Amino acid sequence: MPALHIEDLPEKEKLKLEVEQLRKEVKLQRQQVSKCSEEIKNYIEERSGEDPLVKGIPEDKNPFKEKGSCVIS
Repeated sequence: MPALHIEDLPEKEKLKLEVEQLRKEVKLQRQQVSKCSEEIKNYIEERSGEDPLVKGIPEDKNPFKEKGSCVIS
């Protein structure tokens, strides 16, 4: 199936797509940013101890550690 390029559509089709998108968006349940950001902050703080980017990866479990060195003479 070829990709759909909005700029290639006639104006009437563009407007139909926009109305369809707006109908979908109006059905979405919205929440206050202040509440959501607090929930995200708590989620991150609760799991920071398990996060390898924060805690680091133990050398014995690190799949990316160097296996050995390479010497070119």
